[in-house]
Amino acid sequence: MATGHTDPQRRERILAATLDHIADEGVTGVSHRKIAARAGVPLGSMTYHFRGIDELLHEAFTGFAAHVAAVFERHLDGAGSAEQACEAVTDLIHALSDGPQRDLILTHELYTLAARRPEYRELTRMWMSRSRQLLERYFDAETARQLDALIEGLALHRALDTTPHGRRLTREAIKRITTTA
Repeated sequence: MATGHTDPQRRERILAATLDHIADEGVTGVSHRKIAARAGVPLGSMTYHFRGIDELLHEAFTGFAAHVAAVFERHLDGAGSAEQACEAVTDLIHALSDGPQRDLILTHELYTLAARRPEYRELTRMWMSRSRQLLERYFDAETARQLDALIEGLALHRALDTTPHGRRLTREAIKRITTTA
């Protein structure tokens, strides 16, 4: 049986398998046995790499939050002005809502944990803080906060609607928030 030292990707495979499992069955279906089987690792690897299910879930969701923050960053990095940032945010909302169903499910599984457990609330707070910092390159702090919430809400509405709204409505909503009175 290989140890973590001869299989350097094992920990990452376990974390990826955890997220895949959560996307398929939800957080309540997570167990060491199920994740080990999905990752193709011996059951003992689970306790070698993670002290328990809570540590496994927290690390998996930390990696997922970093992934979504990177998507956010990729969209905003090219903007050179507030106007370009508005277009980038429009693109981001549509990319998130039209993107993998897996990401939508994982986001909401994380939000559900955050609503129940402070350690996950802190993880989502850090995620939101990172998003707002990116937006604050182009907008004041209050506008960035409102825009961050708009991104989440519009992406969710577009993803779940049977007839999602188009770019024009998205851009109009962003304009309303980012235009000063």
